[in-house]
Amino acid sequence: MNQTRSTHGKTGTLALGALGIVFGDIGTSPLYTMKEIFEGHHLALSQSNVLGILSLVFWELILVVSVKYVGIMMRADNKGEGGILALLALAQAQAPLGSRVRWTLMTLGFLGASFFFGDSLITPAISVLSAIEGLQMGNSALHPFVVPLALGILFGLFVIQRKGTTTIGRLFGPIMLVWFGVLGGLGGLMVFHHPQVLAALLPIHAIHFFTAHGVASFLILGAVVLAITGAEALYADMGHFGRHPIQIVWFAYVLPALVLNYFGQGALLLADPSALRNPFYLLAPSWALYPMIGLATAATVIASQAVISGAFSVTRQVIQMGYAPRLIIRHTSAAESGQIYIPFVNWTLMIGVALLILSFQNADNLANAYGIAVTGTFAISTIMMGVVMRVRWELGLLETLVGMLGFLSIDLVFFGANAVKIPEGGWFPVLAALLVFTLLVTWKRGRDTVLQRLREEALPLVPFVTGLLESPPLRVPGTAVFMTADAAGVPSALLHNLKHNKVLHERVVILNVRYGEVPYVADGDRLETQQLAENIYHVVIRYGFMDDINIPKSLSVCPCGMEFDLMDTTFFFSRENLIPTRGKGMMLWREHLFVAMARNAASPMTFFRIPANRVVELGTQLEI
Repeated sequence: MNQTRSTHGKTGTLALGALGIVFGDIGTSPLYTMKEIFEGHHLALSQSNVLGILSLVFWELILVVSVKYVGIMMRADNKGEGGILALLALAQAQAPLGSRVRWTLMTLGFLGASFFFGDSLITPAISVLSAIEGLQMGNSALHPFVVPLALGILFGLFVIQRKGTTTIGRLFGPIMLVWFGVLGGLGGLMVFHHPQVLAALLPIHAIHFFTAHGVASFLILGAVVLAITGAEALYADMGHFGRHPIQIVWFAYVLPALVLNYFGQGALLLADPSALRNPFYLLAPSWALYPMIGLATAATVIASQAVISGAFSVTRQVIQMGYAPRLIIRHTSAAESGQIYIPFVNWTLMIGVALLILSFQNADNLANAYGIAVTGTFAISTIMMGVVMRVRWELGLLETLVGMLGFLSIDLVFFGANAVKIPEGGWFPVLAALLVFTLLVTWKRGRDTVLQRLREEALPLVPFVTGLLESPPLRVPGTAVFMTADAAGVPSALLHNLKHNKVLHERVVILNVRYGEVPYVADGDRLETQQLAENIYHVVIRYGFMDDINIPKSLSVCPCGMEFDLMDTTFFFSRENLIPTRGKGMMLWREHLFVAMARNAASPMTFFRIPANRVVELGTQLEI
């Protein structure tokens, strides 16, 4: 019985944590979705239109979120982890794929990750602006203060990122518990007084809406999809909370609260068409306006925090998968390795969000830019999910195609409906995603080119070590660790050390760090050690794309003759001076871009968490 209580208590704690982190984005969509659908598209507030829209919102919550993400995709976990890159790694690891298929999957996966960064800019801007715009409901004279106040709140949020969010994060769950309770309560009260809106639970009203409006209904879907922005977070954050707590919270609390609130807004619009100016806030009694603004602001800050933390996590993943240069990563919690802070990403997001708010000025304008990045990610996830269904779950070809094409058709319809908004603001997330994608593929191609050049110039490792034994150099006390990306070649830092210093340390470790297509590598699989000669070792350290990288800690358990004493160890790095060359490798502009990225990358000491006073860097010149 005690064990059962303990299990229930743990599930409850995880469920409350998931409520505070996972559902922030989708949970703040009621702030602007219904207003954007009707006001943004000048849709008449007739009963058939309201019921049609409510039916569309309900069934997209069921089909896309409940069935696709919660019911199916959350079963495709990569050692417990979810998200677009975890799904990419899972699809590649399970499939006997040719190089072209692998390249296609990799391209789609990182394009999806790039869309996420575009979405990370819009979510904080539209969420916080929507909450603060409620001030205008109480006093129109407050309109000039909406943008400055939103900027101030978001600036404060970005500033506190460097301190970590462990303390404030404890409040996220209870606040969102209250938030969804209020959403469901206010909406349910209005539905109670106008129960006719419950007819929208029948899909026939959505079908009638399409037949009545034709092409216009397709364009309106670009606003309808705002109700499910944030759905991908349910899958992406699965590794933090587990599948079952997220599923329990979604079906038992969040989904009912969202449906009641949307239906309540619909009922309000039927009863009072003038409420269209802000149906969300007008659901509440007039005395509750300012408390609702405060609660909505807190909820949108939490949603923004989840997106920012997600951007940090995805950035670490792309770095460790070899698609981005090393960046400074600071750990803000001694207990949780996932609590990280990346200054470059933080301040880049802050500048981008500020520019968005200053450019678009209000949530209605931002809604035109919202959705295309989300729906692009939806479609990419569906394609990769189809690969997993076929090769991992071993479903038949027909079953896989029916399942994948069914969901993909929904995703592509939503994507197409948002694509027409590109001239009106949708260009921004597309431009941001293309910029990020260009940076990612340029870095990957550039690193591959550099490694190829190094392999061409490197001496084979084993014959070199054999030659050292035949004419051994002077051995000096201590341990030397030479880090190299090419496991088969002699590190250039080792050659330079022998050439200039004419000595070899008492113990030599040639270290190669590799990143696997799994989130985490078990401690027992972390190290691979091979003795090349007496006191000369080749060591491979493996990390997953979500592992905490710490070279000294990993080497502390290395069976290399004796224990590692960090104060008696010197780490040698080779720093390449890259020279762009016309006619080799990539196009010249991409080579210059790659060189600029390499020059601004974080130092190996910081990234690998090696004390700077234990590092020696030796330069080499390399044409790319």
